[in-house]
Amino acid sequence: MKNLWLDIGNTRLKYWITDNNQVIEHAAEMHLQSPADLLLGLIQHFKALKLHNVGVSSVQDKKNNDRIQRILKSLNIPVVFAKVHAEYAGLRCGYDDTTQLGIDRWLQVLAVAHDPKQNYCIISCGTALTIDLVDGLQHLGGYILPNLYLQRDSLIQNTKGIKIPDAAFDELTPGRNTINAVHHGIVLGLVSAIEKVLQQSPRKLILTGGDAALFAKFLTPYQPNIEPDLLLKGLQSFIQHYPETNIG
Repeated sequence: MKNLWLDIGNTRLKYWITDNNQVIEHAAEMHLQSPADLLLGLIQHFKALKLHNVGVSSVQDKKNNDRIQRILKSLNIPVVFAKVHAEYAGLRCGYDDTTQLGIDRWLQVLAVAHDPKQNYCIISCGTALTIDLVDGLQHLGGYILPNLYLQRDSLIQNTKGIKIPDAAFDELTPGRNTINAVHHGIVLGLVSAIEKVLQQSPRKLILTGGDAALFAKFLTPYQPNIEPDLLLKGLQSFIQHYPETNIG
């Protein structure tokens, strides 16, 4: 049985095709703020695969999600959009208003939080750097910080008289020129924030997202696990517990 798993983020569309729970095709593409147009270009390919079900995680607004749903409806198979619940598969959400929690963060937590005796710190190093804390099956909430590039762009836009070209975010040492001082300072700030969280409450560290490997390099004392496809794994977990479908 072939199924499609779609992760529609702020800047990128990522998908898996699975056959009997084995990933047989995967891809990720920038959607340039128009995920529905990108999906429209993929739909004939998906039709040719003779899929059985679709699971979707989307952080887009209602207008975009409605259009995405109309496009997927042309596949003539069940389509399920994952949503945040106050409690789901035994996992309790830490937000008072579940509509305020991003589905991407919820699915990343759902992917790993199965053991009532294990505590986690789950960090997504994507468009924003998000930190979610879990004690057993209780999500505690978390933190959202601007990522490396958002911080650099903000500094460029709001600082007169200096230009900050791209450079590597690869050191914590004091910069000996303005370019390095900016890049090293941004990394230091984010790594320090993560360390503060872990020092306050030691827990198993999970990193995901495009910059996960970079942050792992600076967090080796905490023995981080890198999970590049954590959201899609969480989407599978969500659908497997969904009462109205038998997606496997």
